[in-house]
Amino acid sequence: MAKLINIRIAQLPMSIDSKTSDVASAAAAKLRIPAESIVSCKIRKQSLDARKGRELRYSYDVIVTIPTGLRLHGKKGTDWFVYEPVNFQLASGGTKELTFRPVIIGAGPAGLFAAYCLAQNGYQPIVIERGKSIDARNEDVERFFATGVLDPNSNVQFGVGGAGAFSDGKLNTLIKDKDGRCAYVLETLVKFGAPEEITYKNKPHVGTDRLRGVVASMQEEIVRLGGEFRTETTVTGFRFTEGRLTAVECGDKTVETTAAVLAIGHSARDTFYRLAEDGITMEPKAFAMGVRVQHKRDWVNRTQYGEYADKLPTADYKVTHTCENGRGVYSFCMCPGGYVVNASSEEGRLAINGMSNHARDAENSNAAIVVTVTPEDYAQYEASVPHPALAGVAYQRLLEEAAYKAGEGAIPTQKFSDFQAGRASTDCGEITPVNKGAVHYTDLHQCLPAFMAESIGEGMLAFDRVMPGFADGDALLQAIESRTSSPLRIVRDDELQAPKHRGLYPCGEGAGYAGGIMSAALDGIRVAESIMREYAPIV
Repeated sequence: MAKLINIRIAQLPMSIDSKTSDVASAAAAKLRIPAESIVSCKIRKQSLDARKGRELRYSYDVIVTIPTGLRLHGKKGTDWFVYEPVNFQLASGGTKELTFRPVIIGAGPAGLFAAYCLAQNGYQPIVIERGKSIDARNEDVERFFATGVLDPNSNVQFGVGGAGAFSDGKLNTLIKDKDGRCAYVLETLVKFGAPEEITYKNKPHVGTDRLRGVVASMQEEIVRLGGEFRTETTVTGFRFTEGRLTAVECGDKTVETTAAVLAIGHSARDTFYRLAEDGITMEPKAFAMGVRVQHKRDWVNRTQYGEYADKLPTADYKVTHTCENGRGVYSFCMCPGGYVVNASSEEGRLAINGMSNHARDAENSNAAIVVTVTPEDYAQYEASVPHPALAGVAYQRLLEEAAYKAGEGAIPTQKFSDFQAGRASTDCGEITPVNKGAVHYTDLHQCLPAFMAESIGEGMLAFDRVMPGFADGDALLQAIESRTSSPLRIVRDDELQAPKHRGLYPCGEGAGYAGGIMSAALDGIRVAESIMREYAPIV
C-alpha cells in the first residue's frame, strides 16, 4: 500500500456557484495532479472573499490526502504545505481519590461540556439544573411567548441547554485552535446532530431548532456514560470546611462533593447573591446593554451582497463606532433571518435576545446595538447590594423593570424616526416586527439612560454611512438587551478554583470567563481537565 501524505491548500478560490463536492477536483487542478489520486479531501474552512475590486467568491482551506512522490505544482510553504493533523487529547492523570462524585451546577454549554468530558473519562458527574430538560422547557417557553405567563425557573435563560439553546446557535470564536480544542467542540456537536458544515464554515451556526436536538442527545449520552441529571433543582447554598468545599445544598437536600463546577450562566442572580454571602471572591466588570434593531432580511442581503444576494446564504453584518462621548457602540449577536424574543427570567422585569432557526429564513434580520457599560456607571448602586460586584446586577434589574413598565409587560418597540424625534410610536411602518412574544409601541427613552439612548442614536447614523439604509426611519428598535454577558467575574486561580474556597470551579459565561456558546464550551473543557489532573476516575 502506498505511503500517504497530507497536503494543505490555504486559499483555494471557487465561484459562489460551486458546491462543496467540487472542492476535491479544484484542489487537484491547483496542484496539477490527477483528481483520482486524491484519497480524501477535508474542508478546514470555507469563507466568503468579498474584498473590494474582486469578484465575490468563496475561499477554501482544504486538506487533501495523496500518495507520496507526486509532483506538485506551486511552491511548498507558499502555495501548499505539508500538514500534520492535531488530535486533541483531554488532560488527565490525577491520582487523588474522589470520595464523592463531582457536581456540575448549570447545564448550559459550559456545564454540558464539562459534564461530557468528565463522563467520558469515568467521573460519573451529577448535573444540577434549576430548569427542565429541553423538550419540557421548550413547552414552557412557547407558552410564555403565547400568553406572557412566566415560569421563573423554566424559560429562555434557565433549563438544560442554557440561554444558548434559544439563540442563533453561533459558534464563532477568536481563539486560535493550536491544540484542536475548537475542532473537538465542533466535532462533538456534529456527533450529537449538528450539521457537518459547522466544522468548516467561517461563521458556523446550528440554529435554535437544530440545537435543541443536539442538547437532548448530549444529555442522553452523559447519562449513558454514568452521569446523572437532577433537573428542576436549584442550588441554594454551599458548605465549606477549612476553606474546602464539602457539599452543595439544594433546598432541604444536600449533595456531598469536593469538586463542583460553577457553570450557572449570566442570569442566575440569586446564586450570585448566595456566593456573596459565602464570601466567594467576586469583582465587577464591564459589559454592554442596549436595544435590538430589526431590518428586512432582503434589505440586509442586498446591502451586503448586491447582485449576488439571491445566490448566497442569509447575510450578516458587524458594525462598530466610537461615539463623541467616548462610548463604544456596536452590533452584537446578529441574527440573520431571525426573531427578537422575550428572554425574561424574573417577574416584573423584561429582557430580550435574538434567535434564528438553522434556515435563517424569517422575514427580518436583527442584531443587538449595545453600548459599553463600566463599573463606574453603576457604582452608585453598591450601597443597595451586599457586595460591590452585585451593583451591575442591580443596574440591569433597574433597566429591565423600566422596560417592563414601558412595554406594559410586552416588548417595548419604537420606529427609529420616532426614537430620534423623542416621540412614542403607535404602530410600525414598512418593517413589521418579527418577534417571539407580544410587542408594545412606546418611547424607548422611558427605559434607556440618556447616555445609552444618545450613543445608540449616534451609532445608528454612523452605521448608516457604512450600510446606507441602516438608519431608515422604519427600522424597529426594541428594548432592552441587558444580558450580553455577566456583569461580574467570580475570581479563580491558576488551577481554575476559587482561591479561598477550594473545590469550587467558577466556569463559563456566568462566572465571567466566556462570551457565547463556543467560548463557554471551551471553558467547560478546561475546568473538567483541571479536575481530571487532580483526581482519579471513580472506580
